[in-house]
Amino acid sequence: MDFDGFYRDTSRRLMRYAYGLTGDAGEAQDLVQEAYARAWQRWRRISRYEDPEAWLRLVVNRLSTDRWRRMFVRRDRAAAEPPLPPVAPPSENTVLLVTAMRTLPPAHRNALALHYLLDRSIADIAAETGASIGTVKSWLSRGRAGLATALEPALLPEGTSDAR
Repeated sequence: MDFDGFYRDTSRRLMRYAYGLTGDAGEAQDLVQEAYARAWQRWRRISRYEDPEAWLRLVVNRLSTDRWRRMFVRRDRAAAEPPLPPVAPPSENTVLLVTAMRTLPPAHRNALALHYLLDRSIADIAAETGASIGTVKSWLSRGRAGLATALEPALLPEGTSDAR
């Protein structure tokens, strides 16, 4: 039997088996993919086995066991370390800025974050987003204007009102 036919005949069963071992579809897919990759590398030898599918099940079982071992080692290591110190809450200015950013359209918010938080140039942002340089400049300009409008009430001194 060729590898393609073997894969077609066994992949669903092996996926069910891996899912039964892990209880997680994504993890099961990863285990099955790794098992078939290993089988492909050794196919000349494995294809001569009486039950090549049993070899795959053994590989999936061992990969699953290794996964659990790694999880327990990480858990035990994390439990042995002292807890991290508490993180200070965000400042009032940070809360105001994040709240104002949420009022902006996603494109403006993304451009502002890339430019001001990650120090990306306008050309870099254009390349990353697939937009023209002019469009990115527009997003930045409109985003800054939107932020100014959203932050204006917070910037007024207490006890004053906007009497326009």
